[in-house]
Amino acid sequence: MAKTMQPEELIDSAVVDSDGNKLGKVGNVYLADATHQPEWITVKTGLFGTKESFVPLSGAHTDKDGVHVQVDKDSVSDAPRIDADGHLSPEESTQLYQHYGMPVPRTSPDGRMDRGKAAMSGRGKRDDRAMTRSEERLNVGTEQVETGHVRLRKYVVTEEQQVTVPVRHEEVRIEREPITRGDGTAEIGEAEQDVILHAEKPVVRKETVPVERARLRTETVSDEQTVSGKVRKEQFEVTDDDRKHRRP
Repeated sequence: MAKTMQPEELIDSAVVDSDGNKLGKVGNVYLADATHQPEWITVKTGLFGTKESFVPLSGAHTDKDGVHVQVDKDSVSDAPRIDADGHLSPEESTQLYQHYGMPVPRTSPDGRMDRGKAAMSGRGKRDDRAMTRSEERLNVGTEQVETGHVRLRKYVVTEEQQVTVPVRHEEVRIEREPITRGDGTAEIGEAEQDVILHAEKPVVRKETVPVERARLRTETVSDEQTVSGKVRKEQFEVTDDDRKHRRP
């Protein structure tokens, strides 16, 4: 590392892998027993940063973009799952070194590495007089689920229609007109005259015409739902020599 990294400077910094991919943010800093210098960091990954993976700081450097480590994203994703509970056992430490292909250093007699936090002093030692209060919080997200199935189809129905059509027909009418004397001669006898009558009648023909087009589509409607859940949190209590309790 180009310069000594201070734990308080690393906390919540972005972590970038060797290919330039952002891995997440620094959750905790672990110090080497021998040097008390940052040797491991945990990276918050997953939805809402609920998972932490150990990443080595060997060869890492910092700049305005965050902490640049020398391992890739896949190696971090496949790293052994170890709880970031403040100490690494010798077995856990060995698993991490072997996973990243790094030589396993000799450990202190108890085989532990101290965890660093932003509240640490310049030398990176933990203030054992401090007590951390923790609490649970609800992390709420959304997921898409299937709520129903809608089908559009067409079918044929038969109905009776009545249409009024104007029609015409011919009728016979006798027209009479008087004949004045001297307008010709007349003979008594029989005679006939034929007239052909015509009438219109309705003619029904069917044709198929398009009248409407329909399609199914979905639209997203925003709504609000209230979710609830029980969470736990720790509280501080101070007891003096007289066994009197008072809240800090």
